[in-house]
Amino acid sequence: MMSNKKKGKIFGARLIKTGIAVFLTAKICYVLDLPVVFAVIIAIVTIERTASDSIRKGMIRFPAALIGASLAMTFTFLFGQSPLTYTLAAVFTIFICIKCKLEAGALIATITAVAMISVTYDHYFLTFIERVGTTIIGLVVSTLVNFFILPARFSEVIKQRNHELYLETANLLKKRTKELITEKKPISKKTQKEYQRITSELAKSVQLCHYQREEWKYHRHSTAELRSFIFEKKKLDQLQQIHYYLGHIISVHIKENNFTNSQLLLQTIDSTVEVLKASGNEIPKEHLQNINELDKRFWDTNDVEQPLEKKYHHHFTSETVILFVILSIHDVLEELERVSRHQIHKV
Repeated sequence: MMSNKKKGKIFGARLIKTGIAVFLTAKICYVLDLPVVFAVIIAIVTIERTASDSIRKGMIRFPAALIGASLAMTFTFLFGQSPLTYTLAAVFTIFICIKCKLEAGALIATITAVAMISVTYDHYFLTFIERVGTTIIGLVVSTLVNFFILPARFSEVIKQRNHELYLETANLLKKRTKELITEKKPISKKTQKEYQRITSELAKSVQLCHYQREEWKYHRHSTAELRSFIFEKKKLDQLQQIHYYLGHIISVHIKENNFTNSQLLLQTIDSTVEVLKASGNEIPKEHLQNINELDKRFWDTNDVEQPLEKKYHHHFTSETVILFVILSIHDVLEELERVSRHQIHKV
């Protein structure tokens, strides 16, 4: 599982860049004889996962920090260092940031405001200018560090995650169909948690794709890197479709005790699981033959008219739902095989 592999990683690129940004910011402040703490705070919070995010959020946090600093000086001048000053500075900083649509900078602006109060006794305007200078130093240093040092590369991470998620989805399909067909029981808590976890991991992979696109706005990349990324993005999109179809059998309950040909169904599920584990690179002929047989059964089942005996009659049997899911997943795997072959020819 991906969560277990992350535990062994102690020093990531973002942690290293944060350390470098803090050191350089503090060094510059010491040389210029400026207060270090405010610049370092800005440097820490401005380090984002991508250079794009650092620039975008930095443009929000800078004016927000200025608002917090100006309000802190104003209320300190009016009320001195009192509980009322801290309260008014915090409340009005948050209020104005929200009104000015600077919510992303509200936290750092509030921290700046309340931290300034305790170290300000006179020369309010000069103190404000000083804080503006340290804020600029923190923003510029952290943004430059994020831009030039260890630029984020998410393509390989996405590729590895795709490989693992295909394996995990295949195992989940095997586990859930075994519960339905062999054991004839509702979904277990363990299976349900696994489905929810994979759903969350898929969302994280989509976010990583977004990060990679944003990062490439500021860093050059080769045609081969772009092709590889597009291929992995297509695989992720297709895995999301498979996960969606898999959701149809997550909550279904088996009420029928008999399947028309459970052996064929189980064989097809096993071969589907193996194709999924291989990320759809190659579909065996035996699997295609089983799919054709299941396809005939699916339409034969739907052609049979069933009387509406109950008020809340279910129009699809559990077997029909499973057949639909397996056939739908196969359609996606066929498309995945086509995309994989196309990618191999380009390499």
